[in-house]
Amino acid sequence: MFVVKKRIVIKIGSSSLTNTNGSLSLKKVQAHAKAMSYLHKQGHECILISSGAVAAGFNDLGYPSRPVTLAGKQAAAAVGQGLLIEAYTEAFKQHGIITAQLLLTRDVFSKHAHYSNAYATLSELIKRSVIPIINENDSISVDELTFGDNDMLSALVSGLIHADFLIILTDINGIYTNNPYQDTHAMRYDFLPEITPELFLQAKGSRSKVGTGGMASKLSAAQTALSLGVNLFIGQTQGIDGLKRILDGKGDGTYIGDDNTHYLNKPKQWIAFHSPVQGQIYIDQGAEQAIMTAGKSLLPAGIVHCDGDFQRGEVVEILNKAGTQLAKGQVNYSYVELQKIKGMKSQNAAKEIAASRPEVIHRDRLVLAFKEEKEDDRINQQS
Repeated sequence: MFVVKKRIVIKIGSSSLTNTNGSLSLKKVQAHAKAMSYLHKQGHECILISSGAVAAGFNDLGYPSRPVTLAGKQAAAAVGQGLLIEAYTEAFKQHGIITAQLLLTRDVFSKHAHYSNAYATLSELIKRSVIPIINENDSISVDELTFGDNDMLSALVSGLIHADFLIILTDINGIYTNNPYQDTHAMRYDFLPEITPELFLQAKGSRSKVGTGGMASKLSAAQTALSLGVNLFIGQTQGIDGLKRILDGKGDGTYIGDDNTHYLNKPKQWIAFHSPVQGQIYIDQGAEQAIMTAGKSLLPAGIVHCDGDFQRGEVVEILNKAGTQLAKGQVNYSYVELQKIKGMKSQNAAKEIAASRPEVIHRDRLVLAFKEEKEDDRINQQS
């Protein structure tokens, strides 16, 4: 039977990797490796986002259970990360598959050069039929495991590498109308076209005692994944063909996203989700209409005011005269230059500062805040 090759990101939470006392279960690690190997041998490209470093390390440090302090968690992660990757390496080796370890922190995504390097490394590993195993660098991360039990990390990685599908495995078989452990009448959503504010209100608390992210964390990750053009599944899996059943639409959980989910290319992903904002540009009604409805670039003539001390190539917010954010974009001019040419026609602006480009922000480096980009950015994903 012909199998359509897909690029799949699989996120496994701590609750799906641990024993009842919260320590790492080698049996569960081996079961997940076996299921992923089954997909890999069918020709699919698999990327694993795995929690579990703290669970793997706290016993060796003498903790009776998962530590609750930040220092304790980071110490356990420092010990456990090596044990976790060793467990995965041995488990995948039994199926003839090579693995690679990547430890990421949030600043990898906010710094453009690091972001591009992460993409290049992952692309090369996938090209070589290696399964990348990614975790947050918990031993040095601040803000208490920043990504939220790796849920958000899995969404961001899915967008970065233009995955076809994201699978988030957890200890609850999908998204419910209420907490199923507190409400016996709670009903599961088998399919959701989008993530709504009402869903966050329904996602109350987390049953797991070994992870850091509850269902609200997964909903936030789902929202981000959809914004990056990746549909996903949240739920459970069992058996060697469990992941294949999920891909076939027969998984025990909730499918999220539909055919209207669209892609943002890599540069626009960085601008929209990761870039630090260095200033603001306020535009008139004509410029607002041009970028919001006509798909145009931002020109000097439409600028009425700007704030910040930004330089060429940095990211700024675009706002209308009422102060409503319309978009974000990467500027071709500095704040000082824009002060000289704001309101000018492009040809006059070019003479004023000897500019080589007429656009203040080109359409290809502009991401709208309230209107989704509809073009197929997958074409430009390598740019």
